[in-house]
Amino acid sequence: MGDVKSLVDSKIAGKKVMIFSKQSCPYCTKAKNTFSKYLGNALSEADYEVLEIDELSNCSAIQDYLQKLTGARSVPRVFINQKFVGGGDDVVAKDKSGELKTLLAA
Repeated sequence: MGDVKSLVDSKIAGKKVMIFSKQSCPYCTKAKNTFSKYLGNALSEADYEVLEIDELSNCSAIQDYLQKLTGARSVPRVFINQKFVGGGDDVVAKDKSGELKTLLAA
């Protein structure tokens, strides 16, 4: 678990926006599509990362650690400025309310 903790913590700390995702997940696609419209203006490519955990052998351990951090192991797990902001529906709702733009500007 130490390696997983280090990986997840460093990813969250290293990016303004960090998404833990699975390629086949429709909620992950929803979150990624929402952020795509901010890339290049409110969000630089260097400040944004998506980790497709279903491609990793330690996927289940990553989800277990994300559950400890966020209360759930489902994906996507979206972090902005090192704070957990929710999943796919949460990101869409924050975008519609204008909160997402405010979070990205912080």
